[in-house]
Amino acid sequence: MSTEVQAGTVRPDYAQYVVCAVMVAVGAFLIYDAMTMPGGYAEVDPIGPRFFPILIGTGLLVMALVLAIAIPRGSRGEADAGEDIDPDMPSDWRTVGLLIGLFVMLIVLVNPLGWAITSALFFAGCATVLGSRHYVRNIVIGVVLALVSFYAFYSGLGIPLPAGILDGIL
Repeated sequence: MSTEVQAGTVRPDYAQYVVCAVMVAVGAFLIYDAMTMPGGYAEVDPIGPRFFPILIGTGLLVMALVLAIAIPRGSRGEADAGEDIDPDMPSDWRTVGLLIGLFVMLIVLVNPLGWAITSALFFAGCATVLGSRHYVRNIVIGVVLALVSFYAFYSGLGIPLPAGILDGIL
């Protein structure tokens, strides 16, 4: 980590406390949710369903504490030199808005249309919004990813995703 030194003093980046607050909130929620999780449905698992949420929540709390200690000392993450971006360019809010719209579409349409159709449209839409102009290829890759993920969850993990209008076909 590098520090920013101006006139012989280290200026902390106080905006990083927002990151700490989010880490504490998510970590505390994970631990609380795991501790209040009803038991009895994973009796064969020696670790149990509570282990990983508690582990991740505890890790988030520890990392938030480490970051909260490092902030006033002036520690900052180094800028990634490998990124091909211009930090002086304004944010592309149109792209962000379109991606948020696609997420909302996915949430709203996944039950009526089903996972396979909705996620294929979601992938093709995201790829197009992010710059791909190969529309047919986007849809084909979206369909393949949708079907692979549908059957991976259904057959591999035993978690049924909504089939929607393709119920009985998939």
